[in-house]
Amino acid sequence: MFNILVADDDKNTRMLLKVILEAENYSVLTAENGEEALSVMESNHIDLAVIDVMMPKMDGYEFTKILREGNSGLPILMLSAKQLPADKRMGFLAGTDDYMTKPFDEEEFLLRIKALLRRAQIASERKIVIGEVVLDYDALTVSRNGEVQELPQKEFLLLYKLLSYPDKIFTRIQLMDEIWGTDSESGWETLTVHIGRLRKKFESWNEFEIISVRGLGYKAVKKV
Repeated sequence: MFNILVADDDKNTRMLLKVILEAENYSVLTAENGEEALSVMESNHIDLAVIDVMMPKMDGYEFTKILREGNSGLPILMLSAKQLPADKRMGFLAGTDDYMTKPFDEEEFLLRIKALLRRAQIASERKIVIGEVVLDYDALTVSRNGEVQELPQKEFLLLYKLLSYPDKIFTRIQLMDEIWGTDSESGWETLTVHIGRLRKKFESWNEFEIISVRGLGYKAVKKV
């Protein structure tokens, strides 16, 4: 059974999330703010955290930053009434894995929880398997039926990121910030070049494809 931590300063929201998650057989622990959430984590194993952004004492941004600075890979879903793109950007820069706005759709919420837990398992194994294709994070290789391609680090990380979240659209800014870093002076043309190289290397591989989404960015599609 997965243990999920819910941190929200609103009692009704905490109880609603607890009911929704427990109905799906998750074990739920709750906290009223980031400080209390960290305390809960000290004495309990947590598989995923659902965190409100605006909380007293320690908000969701600070909670997430503390975990990431400590190299914690805990999956985090931010759930907030703050809907502006700038708010979401702050969440992703802090290190959250996903961001939903209130009010939320219960079915979508549960689907995102399941996706985050599945990707966390992928991260712990540090491999992605798509049919006969295996992406090995530690070796920076992509292999299929005995054919092995060792990629430059940035190319591999870009492909690994896209295939970790199939069908999810990533903006150019998101990919540049994560792969090259927020302080990088590289322009978007760097990303375009890397995408082009990946497409060229795997153009004959039918298991996946990198698709451009006009005006937004890129996504990877699994075909098996």
